[in-house]
Formats: sequence, C-alpha cells, structure tokens
Amino acid sequence: MVTAVHRPARWRSPAGWSLRTRLIAIMIALLTLLGLAVGGTAEIYLHKTLYTQLDAQLQETASRAQGGPGGGGNPNYPGIPGGQQQRFRSIPPPGAQANSIFVNLTSAGEVSAGGLVKYGQGTDGNYDNQYVALPAATVAALRAVAADNDPVDLDLGSYGDYRVVARQSITGGVVVAALPLKDTQYTLLIIALVTGGAVLVTLIVAGWLGAAIIRRNLKPLNRVAATATRVSELKLDRGEVELAQRVPQADTDPRTEVGAVGAALNRMLDHVGNALEARHASEMQVRQFVADASHELRTPLAAIRGYAELSRRSRQPVPDEISHVLRRVESEAKRMTALVEDLLLLARLDAGRPLAHDPVDLTMLVVDAVSDAHAAGPGHYWQLDLPDEPVTVTGDGQRLHQVLANLLANARTHTPEGTTVVVGVGADRGAAVLRVTDGGPGIPAELQPHIFERFARGDSSRSRAAGSTGLGLSIVHAVVTAHGGTVGVRSVPGRTEFTVRLPMTESPQFGYLEAEPQPVHEYIPEIVQ
Repeated sequence: MVTAVHRPARWRSPAGWSLRTRLIAIMIALLTLLGLAVGGTAEIYLHKTLYTQLDAQLQETASRAQGGPGGGGNPNYPGIPGGQQQRFRSIPPPGAQANSIFVNLTSAGEVSAGGLVKYGQGTDGNYDNQYVALPAATVAALRAVAADNDPVDLDLGSYGDYRVVARQSITGGVVVAALPLKDTQYTLLIIALVTGGAVLVTLIVAGWLGAAIIRRNLKPLNRVAATATRVSELKLDRGEVELAQRVPQADTDPRTEVGAVGAALNRMLDHVGNALEARHASEMQVRQFVADASHELRTPLAAIRGYAELSRRSRQPVPDEISHVLRRVESEAKRMTALVEDLLLLARLDAGRPLAHDPVDLTMLVVDAVSDAHAAGPGHYWQLDLPDEPVTVTGDGQRLHQVLANLLANARTHTPEGTTVVVGVGADRGAAVLRVTDGGPGIPAELQPHIFERFARGDSSRSRAAGSTGLGLSIVHAVVTAHGGTVGVRSVPGRTEFTVRLPMTESPQFGYLEAEPQPVHEYIPEIVQ
C-alpha cells in the first residue's frame, strides 16, 4: 500500500520575494501601520472623552447624593423640603440613572441606605422608585473604595463593570456612587470594530489597486528582463554571433529608472556586439593563417622527409653519427607533419566545411580500429564489446575512424603496458554509443573540464610511452560535434571512460551483449582472413 506524504509548503523569506511582491507587501504594511495609528488614536481620544463625560456625570450625581441621606436642609437641593430629604434614605437622589448604585455608609462602615436603582427618577419628578438591595460581596467591594479620590473602575460581578467614586457625606459617613460602564464600553467596542473593518476594507482595496498599478508600471522592467533572457540564451562562445536583441525604444527613457536600465543594457549589448564581431574577425584571421600555414608546410615537410630518407638509402657509406641525425630529422619531420595535418583538419572543421554523409557501420569501424591499436600497442590487453546487430550512423567514415583511433591512441599513450582497454558499441534511445574504457591511473579532476581543449596535456599525472601533440582529443570533440553528437569523459583512479554519442540512421531496439567481452585476437583473424 502506497501512502501519499503531504509536505507543508516551505515559507519563502522576504529575500526571495520578487520586486512586485515586496512593493505590495511594503505598501500593505505601511497602510496597516497608518490604519492602526489613526484607529488607535481615535479610540484613545474617544475613550478619554467618554470617561471624562462619565466622570463629570458621576461627580455631579455623587454631589447630589452627598447631602441627601442626612436630616435637615440639603444645600444642594434648596427646593426640596427637609422632610422629603429624609426620604433619601430609601429613594435614589435626583437625576439618578437606571442601574446606577448609591450606598450610604456610616462612620463604622455599616450600610445605612442605598442599593441598585431599579428604574431611576421618573419624568414627573416623583421619588417613588426604590433601591434594590445589593449582595454582601458587592457591598464589600464598594466599601473598599477610598473616599475623596478620583473615580475608579470596579468589577461588581454579575452587575458588570462600574465607574465608582466615594465622597464624605455631611453626616460624617461615606456616600458611594457608581455608574454602569456597559454603554460606554459598548460604544468603544463598536467604534473599534467599525474602525478595524474600515481599515481592513481599505487594505484590501488598496492592495488590489496597488498590485494592478505596480504590475502595470513594472511591465517595462519585464520587457527588459525578457531581452536579457533572450541574450543569455544565445551561444556567444564561438563562431559568428548575430546579437540583434535590443530593449524596445519605448523602454529606454533615461528619465525613468526602468528606462535608464534599458538604455544601459542596450549600450552594453552594443559594446558586446562590437567585441564579438572583433573576436570573430580575429578568429577568422587566425584560422585562415593556420589553414594557409598548414597547407604551405605540407610540401616542405614532405621534401625534408624525402631527402632524409633518400640520404639514408644512399649507396655511399654514411657515418653512424650522420645516419643518426638523419633518422632524427625524419622522425621530427613525421611528427611535424602529423601536427600540421591535425591543425589543418581543425581549421577545416572550424570553418564549417561539410563532411561526408554516408552510412557507416560502427561495429566494423570499431573492429578495424581496435585491430590497428592492437598492432600499435601489443603490450596492452584489448577487448571488444559488440552488439548482436550492426550499429549504423550517417557520417564521414574516415573522420569517425580518426575519432576511434585518437581515443585508442590516447588510452595506449597514457596507460602503462598490461592495461586492459575495452571498446564497446551499442544503441541507446535512438543514439549510437561508443565507449572506450581503460584501467589506467585516471585523469586528474582539475584537468577533466579542459580535456577536450586544444593542446591540453596531462603529462604530469599520466604515464607516457610516446609524445603527443595535445590535439587528439580536441579533434575527437570537433569531429563528433560536426556530426551532431556529444563526447564526455568520466575518470577515477583505475578507470577512465570516454563516451561518444552519435545520431543513428535508424533506431533499432538493441543493446550490448550480456556475454563477457572477448579478446580482440579472437575476432581479428576471422576478419583478416
């Protein structure tokens, strides 16, 4: 049973955000801070205003109740007879609100009158409303309020939050007055919700409009980036390059930031284009010089070799010292001729001269090349790894033979005698694959990225039985590339493998033999005979 594993999405840090996302995020953050500042300021000011009004009302109500419970006249209410003022012990003072609380405490802390106002004073001025008795816990909480101090908030349990103040009465006791905070807190809550909702709606609308505006204003930058992307996809490393990509003229206005970038990019592309043209012209001159020089050197080199050979075959006796010198001249002339031929071939490939397009049987090509390598390096152990069916490609048979010959010469030259070299051919997903594997000391890791460059040498780390020009593998790369293929190398100490992939004429489904590779001498006699 297979169980799907759901992995949480990885959070991207702001450093990985796009410019558009960062601008929108900054705008939303600034608007949020602005909304919180405005809303918080308004809420604080409203809180202060409402509480100031409530405290003024509380102070006025407490002042009215301060003289109500005692006997005699009440200086706060001169129009109320003294006998009626005596009734203040059992009725609320004038102007009392519904659900307000008034408590008269004696000097000993006992409750002499008061309670929760049931309905408050009627509109007709009658004082028939009565107090509702308060629980002991509520009275204890009110008794704890210090007299003649500023109003304080007090939680009275089931009655809710109240604004409370205590004043000394004219009778020597304490009058405690409390007004409910329910309406005030409800007003503050509604204002906070309305302000928060308005800020949220503003953020949504501003975010959507800001995203649209930012997206529209960043379109020129996207076009500049698209131009730079197209340029980055061009192959600028070799050959003639047509660098025609430019930022549109509308996006090169130096008065804008994006226009300044676009104009600078166009100037850079002009300089790069001029440099590429100069480089290509210089390369063509060098290639033409190499081709001309190589072609002209072939004749004198052939003459030198001929005269050296003729001198050695002279009927007149030649001193041993002179004979040795002539052999060295002939040997170096052969080496110089091989170098000139390699340079001429590379110059022709660089010039893009067409190759032959004939069917080439890689299986027979491998057998022939390994046969030649066996004759040139009998001290190595050569093996073939061949498929059941022929592997055919379209190309230049002579050049492909040179590819194999160079790879085998490289293995023979840079590995000691007794090394096993396996040459295999097969097919893989529509491509012909050639592999040359040796068990030598390997190629240093720092040299592998440059192994196919011209005059790349690994003499310091690989044993040598003969000299080389340093052009063999570069010719391999050039010929394979001209055939539309690829060549690569993987090397560790004890194993080096070169792999050549070429497009096939057909795509039969077959691969390597499962049998063990056979020594080349088992195949060569049959082919030769």
